[in-house]
Amino acid sequence: MEKYNYIAVSEFCASHGISSEFILELHEYGLIEIIEEKDAHYLLYTELPKAEKIIRLYSDLDINLEGIEVIHDLLDRIERMQNEIISLKNKLRFYE
Repeated sequence: MEKYNYIAVSEFCASHGISSEFILELHEYGLIEIIEEKDAHYLLYTELPKAEKIIRLYSDLDINLEGIEVIHDLLDRIERMQNEIISLKNKLRFYE
């Protein structure tokens, strides 16, 4: 495993003051991706912003995991729609 692409879940949890069980729950809900290797769990660096956003929603706004899952799905839909709008605008500019 290439260490520079991953961070140990235990390190991430210690730096953010959360339990590793919470991160594993996020993985079970399908909100973040975790890699398991040699009896240890690792979080991809690309997942860090998403995990930190979820932690803020959970701790600062006191939103439960079901609510976070709904918010995450809605934000994904918004991002896809924004990308589609950009694509359509580019096509429209081509025909103008």
